[in-house]
Amino acid sequence: MENARVATVERVTNETDIKLTLNLDSKFDQKIEIDTGIGFLDHMYHALTKHAGWSLQLTCKGDTHIDDHHTTEDTAIALGMAFKQALGQPKGIRRYGSAYCPLDEALSRSVVDISGRPFADVNLEFKREMIGQLSTEMIPHVFQSFAFGAGITLHVDGLKGKNDHHIAESAFKSLAVAIKQAIERTGTNDVPSTKGVL
Repeated sequence: MENARVATVERVTNETDIKLTLNLDSKFDQKIEIDTGIGFLDHMYHALTKHAGWSLQLTCKGDTHIDDHHTTEDTAIALGMAFKQALGQPKGIRRYGSAYCPLDEALSRSVVDISGRPFADVNLEFKREMIGQLSTEMIPHVFQSFAFGAGITLHVDGLKGKNDHHIAESAFKSLAVAIKQAIERTGTNDVPSTKGVL
């Protein structure tokens, strides 16, 4: 049996104090404990973790008395950093993943390339300014910050939807399923690139 891909990251700034442990290979024994201080953000990270088949312990003490920006951005960066560290050199994986995920009337698509080249194009339209304590403008920023921390190429598109909660959650779930596919082990030691390196 291959070793689990695990990483622990601690990231401390004047604005946030983040501790997290990520296990990419625990779909049969998931442990998910998330406390960012922003309930809806916790809910989205939980959906991502659950449907990606990960375990995640994440705590953040942030300056939410100011607003939600620093906590949201910094936790996404730290999660991306942990993902990159846990994955290690990207070899023996599929590299690409894509998924459509519905949530009732909402439908989102995510496409992932474990490319080593950070890029994110996120197209989600929301009607409300806030969902719970999370600004809807920060939801695309989560995907962007994660992609840049992880060093991956990511496209996320909201294709349908009327309920903002459903739109956001379907987007996180589609990322989870796409990224689970992209990092699936192939049983080889091959680097999935014509360059020979990613």
